[in-house]
Amino acid sequence: LIIARKLGAPGQPELGIGAIAPGGVRILNEEAVRMLGLHNEEIEAIAAQEEEEMRRRLRRFRGDRPPPELRDRTVLLIDDGLATGVTAKAAIRAIRRENPRRILFAVPVCASETAQALANEVDDLICLEAPPYFGAVGLWYQNFEQTSDAEVLALLERARKQGAGPKREERPMEFDSEAVRPVTIALGRILLEGNLRIPSGARGAVLFAHGSGSSRFSPRNRFVAEVLHQAGLATLLIDLLTLKEEQIDRVTAALRFNIGLLAERLVGVTDWLIQQPETRFLRVGYFGSSTGAAAALIAAARRPDRVAAVVSRGGRPDLAGPALAQVRAPTLFIVGGEDSLVIDLNKEAMAQMTAPKELKIIPGATHLFEEPGALEQVARLAADWFVRHLGAAREEKAA
Repeated sequence: LIIARKLGAPGQPELGIGAIAPGGVRILNEEAVRMLGLHNEEIEAIAAQEEEEMRRRLRRFRGDRPPPELRDRTVLLIDDGLATGVTAKAAIRAIRRENPRRILFAVPVCASETAQALANEVDDLICLEAPPYFGAVGLWYQNFEQTSDAEVLALLERARKQGAGPKREERPMEFDSEAVRPVTIALGRILLEGNLRIPSGARGAVLFAHGSGSSRFSPRNRFVAEVLHQAGLATLLIDLLTLKEEQIDRVTAALRFNIGLLAERLVGVTDWLIQQPETRFLRVGYFGSSTGAAAALIAAARRPDRVAAVVSRGGRPDLAGPALAQVRAPTLFIVGGEDSLVIDLNKEAMAQMTAPKELKIIPGATHLFEEPGALEQVARLAADWFVRHLGAAREEKAA
């Protein structure tokens, strides 16, 4: 992993005036600097701030491990997309200082002029799409959410273990995208989009109730869903808001706190799930995050005969109100140890419940569980909880 940071213009951080990379590499867009009338002091202040962030990320992701030995080796550098290409150029020049044998740069989409200019910096450049009207990298992705530190750390750790070869007893986690089936669920005039995945011999079905500003593409929820899938559970990641509603919510942040609306949609999706031939014999569990946890508890209270378990991750169960006393499904509350306010809110909600419940606190974790190993703990706790409480469904079906 190499960290290159864009130098954003004062007051316009999205406008790049240059980039930096490890080893003292700095590239400036002299034309942009001249047009903006920037002085050296301003540039140095911006660079110092980005250098500190670069060092922080290197410490976070690399820890005490030394940088990889690149001399006389072929380096394959991959980026998510190229607009101006300035950060990519900085990364390439930093790698070039290590005297590799060859540098290959691979990117899924890039501005055509940038691709032509960057080709002179590397031994080979692979770009799958170079549209004449580029705009920005995010325009070419269906999902362009930020990747958290926790997700990066988990992927790096997985890669290290996979590289250990035959000594590794446990297979690295693999994401089988072909097994995911997109579904469209009609609730009256509303159409909700989701991704359904059913393993062979599924022992239950878990429906995800996303939290504030999240979606079915959330890397965190997809990671947890993968762990549940490996535990033999079907998963349905569903957007409880339509695309238009999400666009409104990004501006107003009002719909994500409309717990009644989210719970009503969740009940409708549950009814759809239990009507499908593949899942009608399976008990249903809810995995709720943030405000989605409150919606999950309300929906569980409304469908007590079908919802057999609930897991709340960093949730706001207090927003479920009077429905807490009506929940019958065993509920597991998972909260980060550094999320003190949410811990108190979870304890208050638990005090109003008569259903079986447990509170698990992940030491050192914050609200989004971005710390190394925190999300993995959440996923394992959730999988154990759902397997324990949903597994009886298959026994009933066999009987």
